[in-house]
Amino acid sequence: MKKLIVSIKSSTQTMSEFKKALKDARKGKLHGDHYEISFDNKKDFDRFAKNLGILSAILTHKPKSIYELSKLIDMDVSNLNKLIAFFESVGAVKIKTSQESGRAVKTPVVEYGQVEFDLKAA
Repeated sequence: MKKLIVSIKSSTQTMSEFKKALKDARKGKLHGDHYEISFDNKKDFDRFAKNLGILSAILTHKPKSIYELSKLIDMDVSNLNKLIAFFESVGAVKIKTSQESGRAVKTPVVEYGQVEFDLKAA
C-alpha cells in the first residue's frame, strides 16, 4: 500500500531533503514505499486539507467519471473539476481518460491507501 505524506515546508527545506533522499537512493538505502507532497505556502496546504474528503470519496466509491463523483458527493461539477485539477497538479490524483459512446470520460484515481500529515516543519 502506497503512503502519501503531506507537509508544508520552505523550498530550501524541500531541496535539502531531496538531496539527502537522492544520496540515499544512490546508496541503495530507500526508506519504504511513500511519496511526499510538500507545499511551500499555507494557502495551497489549507486547500488540500480542506478538500481531503474528495480523495476519500474517490477511494471509497471508485467513480467512473468526475461527473459521477460530483453526484455522489453533491458538488457542482465545475467546482469539482477545479479541485480535481489541483489534486492532479500536486500528484495526489491521476486522471485516466477513456472513450465511452464517443465521449471522452475522465476517471479520477487515487493510488494511495494512506495519507499522513507531517506538520513538524509548519
